[in-house]
Amino acid sequence: MLELPNCPKCQSAYTYEDGNLLICPECAHEWTLELETEDRAENKIVKDANGNVLNDGDTVTVIKDLKVKGSSSVIKIGTKVKNIRLVDGDHDIDCKIDDFGAMKLKSEFVKKV
Repeated sequence: MLELPNCPKCQSAYTYEDGNLLICPECAHEWTLELETEDRAENKIVKDANGNVLNDGDTVTVIKDLKVKGSSSVIKIGTKVKNIRLVDGDHDIDCKIDDFGAMKLKSEFVKKV
């Protein structure tokens, strides 16, 4: 069964569906489920391995040796990555690493400096 979200206006848990609308009986706010999922995707928060929120332009450090796919190279633990850019997808950090070039990293393998 679909778990209905709380009302975005008053946070009431008693929301219900009426066709393609979600309605809050306490404050009469109406919204669509598509709007709800778009807001969540738009406000996606990316966190590092320690739970710190990452932003575009941050500097991070690699916390684990990472094998580079298609190469025999390894990105060593402690490698500093400057000026990251957050992107959608499984690998949510787009960056440029000295001596390696453009890379995509997972946020779970870095920590904010």
